[in-house]
Amino acid sequence: MTAMIFAAGLGSRLAPLTDNCPKALLPVAGVPMIERAVTLLRDSAGVDRVVVNIHSHADMIERWVNENSQRLGVEILLSDERELLLDTGGGLLRASCLLDHEDDVILYNADIVTDIDLGKMLEDHRTSGADVTLLTADRVTSRKLLFDAEGKMHGWINLGSGETRPPCLAGKTDSLTPLAFGGIHIVGRAVFSFLHEYAAQVGDVFSITPFYIEMCRRLDIMSWRQPGATRWIDAGKPVSYAEAQTLCGVDNCLNM
Repeated sequence: MTAMIFAAGLGSRLAPLTDNCPKALLPVAGVPMIERAVTLLRDSAGVDRVVVNIHSHADMIERWVNENSQRLGVEILLSDERELLLDTGGGLLRASCLLDHEDDVILYNADIVTDIDLGKMLEDHRTSGADVTLLTADRVTSRKLLFDAEGKMHGWINLGSGETRPPCLAGKTDSLTPLAFGGIHIVGRAVFSFLHEYAAQVGDVFSITPFYIEMCRRLDIMSWRQPGATRWIDAGKPVSYAEAQTLCGVDNCLNM
């Protein structure tokens, strides 16, 4: 089983901590974020091969991989974005040569700290036959994705301004449930041809979320709600990074 960890970002929200260290290597209760991600993917979803994209402080992540992949029992490959940071969508497309032989790939933002059972998420993704499965939750945020009663994605909404994408959803969202995307998703092989098509329109650098919004009428993109009694933290912000430190320090018996 193969996964991709997005670790190329600048981590500007965590400056000055990221001035001399990539966000993915910042420790949470003494363990680098990227190691927590690899361990969770390995233990909960049977991942034995991980692709990591690199840009900011790339040499440090490359050295960490060389020193730790054998210890972790996971093959770790690098997708090099040193010359140009490609964002999540462009980064996934760049890494496709390392991924597109797989039926399904788990995608994981390096700064997500969680104890969610990714094996269960993968099982449900395969059972549903979806092209894409997104981790979602009813968290407080102004920008959310819109899903119908069956969990299929139909678009995006800014709850503050009322703006929708696609615009044709304006005034027609009452039957749809707005949910926040949790930075963990599973994509099937069919997605890669759509990524190539989309990049031909917008260029090499693009985020994965606008891609999902554009393609949700052509791809089967499904919500997978975060189970109750599980924890999820976006540790890429100062307040939540401190929260993750506290939680993982207290619950060090968990894979968090």
